[in-house]
Amino acid sequence: MAITRITSPAITSVASTAISGTLPAANINDTSISNITALPAGVGGKVLQVVTNTTGTSTYTTSTTTWIQTALFVNITPSSSSNKILIIANGNLDGAPAATLGHVSIFRDSTNLGSTNGMLSSYGQNSRVIAGASPTILDSPNSTSTITYRLYIKSTNGTVDWNGQSSLSSITAMEIQA
Repeated sequence: MAITRITSPAITSVASTAISGTLPAANINDTSISNITALPAGVGGKVLQVVTNTTGTSTYTTSTTTWIQTALFVNITPSSSSNKILIIANGNLDGAPAATLGHVSIFRDSTNLGSTNGMLSSYGQNSRVIAGASPTILDSPNSTSTITYRLYIKSTNGTVDWNGQSSLSSITAMEIQA
């Protein structure tokens, strides 16, 4: 390995435990950057991958007890089991008649990541309501296998429709380095 001589004023001080100063940009190249394999201890949060999916398919239900899967899903394969996955979904929830409460939740495979009533609810006050919905969750799947995140819906009474009115919804999964 060749040794590159760094001349003054690049190095401003040398102690027994550290060298401080700045490294001239000319001494940084792709080879040295690619040799960096980890962030310093205590530093995390780097986005490693982003996967997104959209659908225009509408899903409706009158079910009050069973979560109904929608056509909105995304698959992601984490690179490390210690990393987290941030999931963000966007779309609309259409409920009718009045006093219909629609629930939305994100599932990891068959596991509901929300509560019993989901992560987000929309309440129809008049004869009908169409509400924007953006359920978001940070998951710790502890896996390096491919994971499917999917949006599910259910109702308290009446009809609840995800993606009604021929709209487009999206879901994004981001792997965050631990």
